[in-house]
Amino acid sequence: MSAGDNSNASGAGPARVVLITGAGSGIGAALARRIAAPGSALMLHARGADAAARQRLSDVAAECDAKGASCATVFGDLAERGAAEHLVHQTLASFGALDQLVANAGHAQRQTLAALDPDTFGAAFAAMPAAFAALVKRATPAFETSKRGRVIALSSFVAHRYRADVPFAATAAAKAALESLAKTAAAELAPHGVTVNCVAPGYTRKDRGPSADNASVWARAAEATPLGHVAEPADVAALIAFLLSDEARHITGQVIHVDGGLTLG
Repeated sequence: MSAGDNSNASGAGPARVVLITGAGSGIGAALARRIAAPGSALMLHARGADAAARQRLSDVAAECDAKGASCATVFGDLAERGAAEHLVHQTLASFGALDQLVANAGHAQRQTLAALDPDTFGAAFAAMPAAFAALVKRATPAFETSKRGRVIALSSFVAHRYRADVPFAATAAAKAALESLAKTAAAELAPHGVTVNCVAPGYTRKDRGPSADNASVWARAAEATPLGHVAEPADVAALIAFLLSDEARHITGQVIHVDGGLTLG
């Protein structure tokens, strides 16, 4: 794991410090671009498995810097022991505070229950609910002193829509556990004025990966969605940005779907 700090240490401290995991692409990158502004400090995380992934995160940070935000980047596999704590430590070391956390890093893997093996099951839980719990636990002292404490966990429609032809056995279980942990965190952090919510996207267009340019995959996803189209990352980022705002101060313990009606039936 490594970190690079592009923040501007001069002047008064930032109005809010936000840690976004999985910020190198998709929803995480869209959110970073949306909330980047003067007065904001962003710690942007990616797994950074290769040089291309590291460059993508660097590019997102540069875009956010150009909008006036103070940015730092950090790399690490959240499934590894100690990685989540390292992210929070680096955020506090870079900016001296942590107000808001968006736990966006994760993955979806199609797999039947019959084919599920212990390694795949364990990896899903390590990367999502276990990492979320470690992030929140390490960040709680900072949240307790923040006036804008917010936690958002990215869940998925797969924890709410079960079909034999599109199985997500491990991912669905991990996301359901994530939602449960988020509600526990909401109850425990509420006395400190910290809100904790989950956002559950439906089919959301990807900007990289094997399916990114697969027109037939996205056509089928659109057909399965009552509104007739898949979400763009910016559609999901818009809701997250609202939940991070002062206007959402009375919303906590919720799972909010951005799925075009996918989970209606």
